[in-house]
Amino acid sequence: MNKINLEKLFEEHHPDAIRLRLAKSAKSQNISAAVLGAIDGCVTTFAVVSGAVGAGLSASIALVLGFANLFADGFSMAVSNYESIKADREFAEGIRRTEEEHIDHVPEGEREEIRQIFQNKGFAGDVLDKIVETICSDRRLWVETMLVEEHGLQITGPSPWKSALVTFGSFLFIGALPLLPFLYSGFTMQQQFVLSSIAAALVFFSIGMLKSLVFAKPVFRAGLGTLLTGGVAASLAYLTGFLLREWFGIL
Repeated sequence: MNKINLEKLFEEHHPDAIRLRLAKSAKSQNISAAVLGAIDGCVTTFAVVSGAVGAGLSASIALVLGFANLFADGFSMAVSNYESIKADREFAEGIRRTEEEHIDHVPEGEREEIRQIFQNKGFAGDVLDKIVETICSDRRLWVETMLVEEHGLQITGPSPWKSALVTFGSFLFIGALPLLPFLYSGFTMQQQFVLSSIAAALVFFSIGMLKSLVFAKPVFRAGLGTLLTGGVAASLAYLTGFLLREWFGIL
């Protein structure tokens, strides 16, 4: 780690900086929704294009199929993301209500759970007693501690609506890129496909690089990994279209 980054790290861990950071409410992130939507959008449309080219279909058919899948699959993916996050929240709320009922009816049993949880973390004696007393004196803290420590649930999470919109938006925006060359009639079908392939390859590699920067992973390797994933999907689609044309005479 260089000197500038080390100095910044120390500044971020100054007591005042830590106090200000912890005072802010935890914010949910939608990076995973954006990355997932972008990758799936590009894979979906480029796979449709590849399958159409492999089957020997016209550019207009590739466009119709591509945009139809773009909107339909993007909407389906956004709804699925929304329902998944909503279901997780509803499940967590059900567990929260259960824990609150347990605190009301068997508070000593719930106190013992807190004690054993932190005892298993290595606390003992007066320190353990103080931890149990501190947590159990605040009902909200008590419940949330049980949610995290006993059930392994997250207290904060992404908004279902926001996550769905991010997924849908990234799916449409990135997924439309491989279709753009087919909008220009001045190119031959082969040229359109080559340009579409280049656009898709750049998208896959860029998303992989972006993902690596966010999660501190090797940049080039992550880019190649995402590119390989998209390339395999497109190759399978192209091969499927080609074989269907050859075996069943699809025009």
